[in-house]
Amino acid sequence: MTSQAPQEATTADSGNEFEIRDKDNIAAGVDAEVVVSNQRVFTGKLGLIFAAACIIYTAFHVGVMNLYPLETWVYRLIHVAGGLALGFIFFSARAFPAESGGRQSATPLEWILLLPAAVLIFTALGQIIFAIVTGDLVRTGAPKEKMLMTFGYPIIAGTALALLASWTSPTRNRGRVALPDVLLAIAAITVGVYIIAHAEFLRIRAQVFPHINDMYASIAGILLILELTRRLAGLALVIIVAVFIAYGFVGPWLPGVLEHRGYAPQRFFAFLYTDNGVLGPTTAISSTYIILFITFAAFLQASRVGEYFVNFAFAAAGGTRGGPAKVAVFSSALMGTINGTSAGNVVSTGSLTIPLMKRVGYKPQTSASIEAAASSGGQILPPIMGAGAFIMAEITGIAYADIVIAAIIPAALYFLSVYFMVDKEALKKGMRGLPREELPEFAKLARQAFLFIPIFTLIGALFLGYSVIRAGTLAMAAAAVVSWFTPFRMGPKQILYAFEIAARMSLQLVAVCAAAGVIVGVIALTGIGTRFSSMLLGLAGQSQLVALFFAMCVSIILGMGMPTTAAYAVAASVIAPGLIQLGIEPLTAHFFIFYYAVMSAITPPVALAAYAGAAIAQSDPMKTSVESFKVGLAAFVVPFMFFYSAPLLMQGEWHQNLHAFVTAAFGIYLLASGIQGWFFGVVGSALRIVLIVAALAMIAGGLMSDIIGLSVAALVFLIQRKFVTPKNVARGLD
Repeated sequence: MTSQAPQEATTADSGNEFEIRDKDNIAAGVDAEVVVSNQRVFTGKLGLIFAAACIIYTAFHVGVMNLYPLETWVYRLIHVAGGLALGFIFFSARAFPAESGGRQSATPLEWILLLPAAVLIFTALGQIIFAIVTGDLVRTGAPKEKMLMTFGYPIIAGTALALLASWTSPTRNRGRVALPDVLLAIAAITVGVYIIAHAEFLRIRAQVFPHINDMYASIAGILLILELTRRLAGLALVIIVAVFIAYGFVGPWLPGVLEHRGYAPQRFFAFLYTDNGVLGPTTAISSTYIILFITFAAFLQASRVGEYFVNFAFAAAGGTRGGPAKVAVFSSALMGTINGTSAGNVVSTGSLTIPLMKRVGYKPQTSASIEAAASSGGQILPPIMGAGAFIMAEITGIAYADIVIAAIIPAALYFLSVYFMVDKEALKKGMRGLPREELPEFAKLARQAFLFIPIFTLIGALFLGYSVIRAGTLAMAAAAVVSWFTPFRMGPKQILYAFEIAARMSLQLVAVCAAAGVIVGVIALTGIGTRFSSMLLGLAGQSQLVALFFAMCVSIILGMGMPTTAAYAVAASVIAPGLIQLGIEPLTAHFFIFYYAVMSAITPPVALAAYAGAAIAQSDPMKTSVESFKVGLAAFVVPFMFFYSAPLLMQGEWHQNLHAFVTAAFGIYLLASGIQGWFFGVVGSALRIVLIVAALAMIAGGLMSDIIGLSVAALVFLIQRKFVTPKNVARGLD
């Protein structure tokens, strides 16, 4: 369920050749952990120490969720502080060089920055520990000078110096701990300890009269969150958070709906590090559902179930026309059930499917774009659906099981649209599949279908009314049990390994959700969400369709370069209230926004999933992003379909849901045919437009629009089969 910063994608492909070494396990290593360009890899004693830290981090969350609940603020602060500390240990400020050098001594500049940073950060840590032990905390009403010289100034100055040191220090080898990053990890723990110790006071005073130490602790914490976000998710989200923070101060001088009265720095920053901001709904989700399902994904990864999913897809579809492309669709759907992300899914399955697509005749950029479009669907595919779905459940109050049910038809339509696009491309170019003798035996894999039991356990538990946490825990246990019937039995060592990789897999989303929480806090404090909704209502002129178009644009723009989780959280906070005020059902409004936030991963000019695929295919990133947009274009109408037809979100009787799905699927087929220029043969430009119009006619989901769409499609079919020609039409006119 996590995606990383730009990844080091390597492939054995050189041109169109790709050797299949083991047909019975063609997907060997497909779900292995990907080491990104700025990630440290520890061995020896260091490896054991930090592996133990990761195991403790994951075990803490699983234990609290299932056995020993903690007070909300304490739990979320440990989640954030621990995630930040591990993040700085494992991920460098910059990419490591291709060839790591040996041990190098620190430069004079490093020492000039590191020594005072260490003194200041340890002073702040010592002060807060002493205050906790003696009970001499910064209570409400305490003098502003209290602990200011021994905590407030040191924590902010020490953090700033450590950040500068991490940016200016040369990158060395992956197996070493960098002193600046160790200091940043300690600073993160110090901020967490301060806020935990003062939580009972901050709940009251943060929104009214916070102490100046509260402000400095919050600023240091936000700086650390933004730096880890930059390392793991790129600059886009950091810049957007910075814009929102700046808005908190320049608002009094802005025109129209953007104006607000302004806030004192103490109140502004202290407010952001409460359950209205960083510790709010986004962190609530990342500290419960997200880390739970990441651990479930780690169990599947440790038991090699991901390999089985991809092998199963190859056995089922690898021999059909354009087989590897169809495998990309099926395997990305199955792997998306495990990791639920776009770029991460591209790297895991694309390293195998992209070279094979090139082998059967797809161009490099087409191969990458198909994988990118298919992988993006993982986040809308039940039952896990990525992090955004959990945030949707938290924001809307709609049960997660109901969101899963509503997602079934839209997800099916999405993957049908990509499948149709792939199939039409193969038909146009006369492509064949892979030789059957190079593919796994379907009958053999069918006998291992019990490996799907963890997924069915999760789905079954949700439908039986179990909580999401209990369902996820049962699914984890099922993954361990089914592994006992395979060569990859999960014993204590493998379970601990799953806990270890789960912690590393969760770090990006810990940072991203905390950064999104800053934006949510600014929106809550300034009220910009309400005013933006009013502006949206004014622009739309009470037209739901116009409002949805604006919502689509904002969701896609926010998602360009940002993880889907953050893009959806921000868009939902700003746009969804306005859509709901226009009379759109909350589930439809939020699903609409979520869907387009996911689609932003394949929307130019910044399409992260397409860029990840381009790195593997060695194709032009911009051309790949444009083509991935084309491959997924049919899917861009799906949200408008379920807006017009509520049964597409399972909001109707079974026969209504079935009718809506069948007609929508045919509309998607017509749209794919028009875009690719192949219906029952090559279609000229005029008929392509006619097919697209017929497809759009079926969006409304009504009987008359369906009749129009079907009639136009039938006419195009008759024209292609020469049953209708200009001569036939004109007969009798003379």
